[in-house]
Amino acid sequence: MDSEQRRISIFDSTLRDGEQAPGNAMSPEQKLRLALAIEAIGVTTVEAGFPSSSDSDFHATQLISKALTTAKFATLNRATRSDITRAAEAGGVHNHQLQIMATGSDVHLRHKRGISRSEAIGEIADSFPFARSLGFTDITLGLEDASRGTDDLLRPLIDAGLEGGAATVALADTTGCLVPAEMGDLVAKVVSWVPAGITISVHCHNDLGLALPNALAAIEAGAHEVQTTVAGIGERAGNTAMEELTAVLAYKSGQIGATTSIDTAGLYQVFQLLDAAIGPAAIRHKPIFGDNAFATQAGIHQAGLLRNPVTYEFAEPERFGRQRAILVGRHSGRNVLRYLLEQLGATANGELLDEVYREYVADRVSGDCVEIGVLRQILTDRIAGHVPARAGS
Repeated sequence: MDSEQRRISIFDSTLRDGEQAPGNAMSPEQKLRLALAIEAIGVTTVEAGFPSSSDSDFHATQLISKALTTAKFATLNRATRSDITRAAEAGGVHNHQLQIMATGSDVHLRHKRGISRSEAIGEIADSFPFARSLGFTDITLGLEDASRGTDDLLRPLIDAGLEGGAATVALADTTGCLVPAEMGDLVAKVVSWVPAGITISVHCHNDLGLALPNALAAIEAGAHEVQTTVAGIGERAGNTAMEELTAVLAYKSGQIGATTSIDTAGLYQVFQLLDAAIGPAAIRHKPIFGDNAFATQAGIHQAGLLRNPVTYEFAEPERFGRQRAILVGRHSGRNVLRYLLEQLGATANGELLDEVYREYVADRVSGDCVEIGVLRQILTDRIAGHVPARAGS
């Protein structure tokens, strides 16, 4: 690693923010399996849940806190003594990153909380010393809706958190309203407010499709940690996708000046566990995890891929635990068929090519495709016995 590259910590929120979105509910046992898989790929912190929100989250925190060996576990809590006590009961204080939420905008103070600025600051001034009195040493000030907060609210909240012993300040773009330049400005400003040694973390939502670029802007502005979820699941349009962020930092670490410790080859196995737990978690064209992320049926692309994958692949499927898929369908041409016939030592032109082309390409009216390996076997069988093409397709 280049000495100038910073190591960005990955904080995983799949089991908390990801799970609280509609349709994503997981049992404590499913969360435990995912937590261990997420830990195994090098994630720094695994957010176990919100212990005060439900018995299920409390139990999941119990299980995860006892099982992790290399990653820290985190809990989300309101700035109340009862929430903090509940978190301690669920997971103890060892290896436990306690996140305490502060109300970071006047919008939330007025319309959600119905409290004043001074009351919000007072919550932090009371809850942080209380957490320390219970033995917590790793405490995060989580500024909800920080992206819509003003300096004269955010700075006193941060000062109160630091005075109370906060080790991390987490800035949440709760509504996903920022563009990268705004996120960069926010992070740079907060970096200038806090002493060296305080971790700046960001939690970006994807409502405008900008969670990843906002996270990258935050890193370039000095953030040390990004809160992500597997496949980007989470409230509304989701969060920064772990696999997308780590892919960018894997390929562009030199330009960005940052990298991570994530084992990208294990990412897809984690996704498969998530998929098994909550059902389909990625649309077909989703980067890295989508069914089509490393698949093609377009003839012009296949012509290049068959000669050298670098022609149409920048991200390498093997790097992310995936495999390349060349599919033959109505958008494929003759080149892929010629390629297969040549591999099998058969004439690459003539009646067999024409009949297979008609059956599997030209006359195919649906969007169904045949995987290249399956078509290779079909051609092998036809070369051996020259089985007539089926009528229609």
